[in-house]
Amino acid sequence: MSEGNVLFPAFFKLHQLRLLIVGGGFVGLEKLEAVLKNSPEANVTLVAKEILQPKIRQLAAEHPTVKLVERKFKKKDLDKMDLVILATNRRELHEKIKKITAKRHLLTNVADTPDLCDFYLSSVVKKGDLKIAVSSNGKSPTLTKRIRQYLEEALPDDVQQLLDNLEELRSRLKGDFEYKVKKLNEVTQDWLDKPEKND
Repeated sequence: MSEGNVLFPAFFKLHQLRLLIVGGGFVGLEKLEAVLKNSPEANVTLVAKEILQPKIRQLAAEHPTVKLVERKFKKKDLDKMDLVILATNRRELHEKIKKITAKRHLLTNVADTPDLCDFYLSSVVKKGDLKIAVSSNGKSPTLTKRIRQYLEEALPDDVQQLLDNLEELRSRLKGDFEYKVKKLNEVTQDWLDKPEKND
């Protein structure tokens, strides 16, 4: 019997890590946009033989932590990197780089090539400090996009206010861990039940 999606979800502090993106075309732009949308101060180096998408230059101008290197990929580009995203349209180049990143134990995402990936980029719902990542185990980015759109509409706009209130309540609660969890569960259950009461 299949266990379904066995991926371990994680949120990276990209402003504290170093990310390499290889590719300056549409896919490279798509990955750079996704990274900066979620982590505007991410430390990114984008290497491409040619930067074909003008918006890549625009994003680099708007984000001082983004560095552009316009030349062919070199092995030294991996030095001091923590994560790698390969985003060209050349599988043979991806395979070559992936062999090197595997030897260096660098986690690597290879666009549209699940079998070469160490991790997948998820579809992300963001409302204030609340962030939800949606994954289909690499099977259907289209479905995860639709689920993201649904959740963005379904989640109320006062989520940030709730998070701020819960943080304040948690800091004021006395008692042991079990008591705090119980009280916070009661408060959040009331919030979840609220829509039903209004129907």
